[in-house]
Amino acid sequence: MKQVDIKIEKTARYFVLGTPSDKITDVWFVCHGYGQLAKYFIKWFEPILNENTLIVAPEGLSRFYWNGFSGNVVASWMTKEERNSDIDDYVHYLDKVANEVQHELMTVNINILGFSQGASTASRWAALGKTIPTNLILWAGSFPIDIDYLENIERFNKFPLHFLIGNSDELFSEEIIRQYLVEIKQKEIQFNLSRYNGGHKVLPKPLLELQKTLFK
Repeated sequence: MKQVDIKIEKTARYFVLGTPSDKITDVWFVCHGYGQLAKYFIKWFEPILNENTLIVAPEGLSRFYWNGFSGNVVASWMTKEERNSDIDDYVHYLDKVANEVQHELMTVNINILGFSQGASTASRWAALGKTIPTNLILWAGSFPIDIDYLENIERFNKFPLHFLIGNSDELFSEEIIRQYLVEIKQKEIQFNLSRYNGGHKVLPKPLLELQKTLFK
């Protein structure tokens, strides 16, 4: 049996909070987690919306029913099947979204934030895409092991890396967090770590604190 790959056009979507104008100084590209939809995920970022901020939520290219053949429709960025092709596809898609959004704006700060599964998506986009972020923010998610930091060291040194993890995140025990931070340090990746009271979700208080930290 022979596998044949073919490139096709696909209609994708993204959602926006805020109005593009010459007042916009900060754009947040926020990548949702596994089993979410961008139109709901983007609402988590309403607390940081102001006249200088634009929030853009791309959606994973694979949508599916959460419960078998019915129920809520959700999205995913990739699976282990044809993972390299999926990564290439969504990096290209995210670059296209960024180009379309920035075309309407002046010079802005670009914040790429990934939540949960979206943290790996955001990391790969920052490493492999054409969009260079002002900040890369990984919220309740990890830096993927398939990115060779040393091969991309010049690129990653161009922007700060921020981790946010809740003290009661059901997916991250303290031991998992400790081991993960050891691995990141061994790779000589410079990063900032923030802990907050809460679970596996983007919460208003730490989000507002992050915004203040980035642009104080």
